[in-house]
Amino acid sequence: MTERLARWSSRRPWLTIAAWVVTVVLSFVAIGAFLSDALSTEAEVTGVTESQRAEELEFERFPPTREDVERQITEVVVVRGASPEQAEPIAEELRAAGAAHVITSAEDERLVSEDGDAFALLVALRGPNEEDRVDDIVAVVERVDEGPSVEAGITGEFTLDADFNQLSQDDLKTGELYFGAPAALIILLLVFGAVVAGVVPLVFALVSIFVALALTALVGQVFELSVFVTNMLTGMGLALGIDYTLFILSRYREERAQGREKPDAIAAAGATASRAVLFSGLAFVLAMTGMLLVPSSIMRSLAAGAILVGIVSVIAALTLLPAVLSLVGDRVNSLRIPYFGRTVGAQTESRFWSRIVGFVMRRPVASLAVAAGLMIAAAIPVFGLETGSSGISTLPDRFASKQGFELLNQEFPGQTTDPVLIVVDGDADSPQVQAAVGRLEAELAARPIFGEPAVETNDAGNATLLTVPIAGDAVSEPAIEAVRDLRTEIVPQAFGGVEAEVLVGGDTAVELEYHDTMDTWLPRVFAFVLGLSFILLTIAFRSIVVPATAIVMNLLSVGATYGLLVLVFQEGIGNELFGFDQVDHIEAWVPLFLFSVLFGLSMDYQVFLLSRIRERFSQTGDNRDAISFGVGSTARLITGAALIIIAVFWGFAMGDLIMFQQMGFGVAVALLLDATIIRSVVVPATMALLGRWNWYLPSWLRWLPDVHVEGEEPRRAPATAAR
Repeated sequence: MTERLARWSSRRPWLTIAAWVVTVVLSFVAIGAFLSDALSTEAEVTGVTESQRAEELEFERFPPTREDVERQITEVVVVRGASPEQAEPIAEELRAAGAAHVITSAEDERLVSEDGDAFALLVALRGPNEEDRVDDIVAVVERVDEGPSVEAGITGEFTLDADFNQLSQDDLKTGELYFGAPAALIILLLVFGAVVAGVVPLVFALVSIFVALALTALVGQVFELSVFVTNMLTGMGLALGIDYTLFILSRYREERAQGREKPDAIAAAGATASRAVLFSGLAFVLAMTGMLLVPSSIMRSLAAGAILVGIVSVIAALTLLPAVLSLVGDRVNSLRIPYFGRTVGAQTESRFWSRIVGFVMRRPVASLAVAAGLMIAAAIPVFGLETGSSGISTLPDRFASKQGFELLNQEFPGQTTDPVLIVVDGDADSPQVQAAVGRLEAELAARPIFGEPAVETNDAGNATLLTVPIAGDAVSEPAIEAVRDLRTEIVPQAFGGVEAEVLVGGDTAVELEYHDTMDTWLPRVFAFVLGLSFILLTIAFRSIVVPATAIVMNLLSVGATYGLLVLVFQEGIGNELFGFDQVDHIEAWVPLFLFSVLFGLSMDYQVFLLSRIRERFSQTGDNRDAISFGVGSTARLITGAALIIIAVFWGFAMGDLIMFQQMGFGVAVALLLDATIIRSVVVPATMALLGRWNWYLPSWLRWLPDVHVEGEEPRRAPATAAR
C-alpha cells in the first residue's frame, strides 16, 4: 500500500500538492474561526465524582437566583496602604471596567484586615464574555498599585485562568518558536549536509501542525479540550513531522545514490521507509490511545492533540513527500554545507557507530551489564517519587494573580477564593444532624489550615451547607491532604450513626480526585500500551522475542527518566544547573504522560532500526552482520532525529511553568538515553546474545499475517524496466 501511494503521488505531483494546499488554507480558516472557542483552562475528572455530586446537590437544595449568579464572587482585590474610605472609588472604577458586582468593607466589615492597614474588595465577573473583561479589571488594579505608598493586587478564577493561558503561550513562543524550531533546523542541516534537504522536514512538520490544529478546533466543538493541547500538538508535530520525513527522505537519497531512477527511488522509499513510518505511526497512536482511557479532560486533550498530529504527519509523509520529491528530484541535495555535505546522497555505515557496535558485539555480556546497570542505577530514586500539583504558588512573580495571591495571604491569612464546600443531605432541624455539624465545626477549628466556616440551611430545611476557607494555595499538597482527611476521618467521625449523607466538594476536592485518578490509571495504561505494542510488534516482525526485548528496553528508559526527574526536581541535585526550581513533587499527570509519549517516540526508532536489521538479515541470513549494518546505517539518522526532539522539548523545559519544565526535561533525557545507551549498546548486545532467537515465532502463531515491515523489493517502473 505504501509503495502504491508513493507511486500514485509521484505521478500526480501537482494534483497531490494542490490538495494539500487547499487543506492548509481551509485549516487556517478553521483555526481562526473555531480554535479559541474549542479550548478551556478547566481540568477535571470526567464521570461521576463526589465533588460533582456535591455541586449538584448544592445546586438542587440551594438553587441560585439570577441575581445570585451575577453576584457570585470570582476575584478578590486587596489594597494595602490606603484607608477603607478609598474602597468605594476603586469599586466604581471596577464596575466601570466590567465588574458585575463589587462588595466593599462598607457592606462587610470583615473585608478590613486585623491591623487596619489593608482592605479587600470582592468582585463578581459573571455574565457573557467575562474572560474578556479580565484585562480591564487588572488594569484598574495596576493603576491603584501605582499610587504613592499603596500596594494593590488581584487574584481569583478568571485572573488565574488568564495568567496560566498567557504563560502557556509565552512558553510555547519562547521554547518552540525561538529555540525548538531553530535548533531542529540546524540539526537537520548537519544531518543532511544540504540546505534544501534540511528545510523540507521542517516545512512538512509545520504543515502537519496547521492541519492538526484545524482538526483540533473542529473536535473542540464537540468535546471540550484543554488549552495545553496546543503546546502538546506543536511539540509532537515538530517531532513526528520531522522524524517521518527524515526517514523517508534519507531512504530516497540512499536509493538514488545506488543508481535507481527517480521514480524507482521514490517507490523503493515508499516500499521500505514509508512502511516503517506507517508502523511507527501506528505504535505512537496506540501509545497515545492509552491516555484517552484516563477519565481526565486534560489527559484526553493531550492525547487527542498527539493522535491528530501523528495521523496527519504519517499521511503527509506517505503522500505529500513523494509528490514533492517527484518535482524536486536531485535538487533536494542543493546548497551543500561544507564538510557535512561531502557525502550528500550517499547512505553508508557510520564508521564511528560501526566501531561502537563492533566493540559491543565482541563483549556483549559486559556491555549489556554496564549499560543496564547504569539505567537501573538512574531509576533507583523513583521509589521516592511523590506526585502533586503546582498551582498559583508556582507562577512567576510577574503575574497579577500571583501578586494578588501573596498579598491576600499576608493581609487575610486563612482566606481564599476557592473554599471547601461541605453539603449535608439530611434534616437540618434534627438534633442529631445539628450535633454532628457542631462536632464538625469544632474539629475544623482545631486544624489551622481551615478557616471559620459559614453555615447556612436551605428553606426546605433538608440540607446544610458549610463553606470552609482553606489557607494557602487551594491545590497545594497540604490543602489536598487536609481535604483527604476531611473525607476519610473528620466527616465520618462527626456524622457516625447520623442519618445524613455528607459530600465534600470545591476546587481542592476536584484536585484530590484528579490525583487519585492519575494514580489509579497509571498501571492500567502501562498494561494497555504494553499489551497492544507487543501485539503490533509481533505482527510487524513475526517474532515474540523482538517485542519482548523492545518493551524491556523501553521500560528501562522510562524508569531511568522517572528516577532522574525525582533526583533533579524533588531532591534538587543539579536543578540549578538547568535553571529549575526544587519542588516537593512531580506533577500528577507527568509520569503517565511521559510513559505514553516516550513509549510512542522510542518505538519510532525501534521500528526504523529493526526494519533495517530485518531487511539485511533477510538478505544475508547473518545475524551479526545484520545488527552491525542496521545500527551503523541508521545511527546517524536516529541520533539526529532524537536530538531534534530533545531540542523541541528542551524548549518546554526552558519555560516558566513547572509542569512544562518537568515534561520537557523528562522527554529530553529519556530520548537521549534511548538514542545512545539503548540503541547503541543494549540493542546490539542483546541481539548478539540471542542470535537467531531474535526472530523466533512459535509454530502456533504462524497464522499471523506477514506484513514485511522491513519492506520488499519494489517493482520497477515500466519505462525503467524497458530500458
